[in-house]
Amino acid sequence: MIVASDLEGTLTRGETWKAVGRYLVDHGRARAYRAFFLAHLPGALLVKARLLPRPWYRDRWMVDLARLFQGWDEPDLRRMAEWVVEHELWAQRRPSVIAELEAHRRRGAALILASATYQPVLQAFADRCGARALGTRLEVVDGVATGRISGRVNAGREKADRLAGAVAPERVSIAYGDSAADIPMLELSAAPVAIQPDGGLRRLAARRGWRVLLA
Repeated sequence: MIVASDLEGTLTRGETWKAVGRYLVDHGRARAYRAFFLAHLPGALLVKARLLPRPWYRDRWMVDLARLFQGWDEPDLRRMAEWVVEHELWAQRRPSVIAELEAHRRRGAALILASATYQPVLQAFADRCGARALGTRLEVVDGVATGRISGRVNAGREKADRLAGAVAPERVSIAYGDSAADIPMLELSAAPVAIQPDGGLRRLAARRGWRVLLA
């Protein structure tokens, strides 16, 4: 049996971008991060006002933020990832959902976390759950981050396609997600579960009779 789950909003209330920002400020990149944040704040406000599409801006944010990792080696990336998980994502985890994943794992299920979160961060969280990680990959050449991502941001249809390819020829048995962006992934599974869903996912879950968990 294969069980797949999104990360942010589903397994944790924490947000990677916030913790990455704090890490950069505390580890010598304060000026660069503040410049990045101020440059991107107008777009974030437009998203909040529903004048820009959230998925498009999320992807742009992820791509642009990765530039601040340029020149970091793989141990640097792992240290950042562990800090983000320890101080943000695991600290704000949803215990009831984590417990369900652990129960599935004890019964022999293979766990996969699929998320737009950067791969090193997702891997650090997945290691705590005994899961495999499918995240947004940072481009690393000769052991050093280039400041670019490798491929596309792992969200929406991209995430579903990567997950389907990773489990083929098997099928996902149970999938967990929290937003409309997770619908393509949830549709891969025999038993979708909506965790604290946003409006779009909540309406679809009600129409299709999917399980809804308010964690």
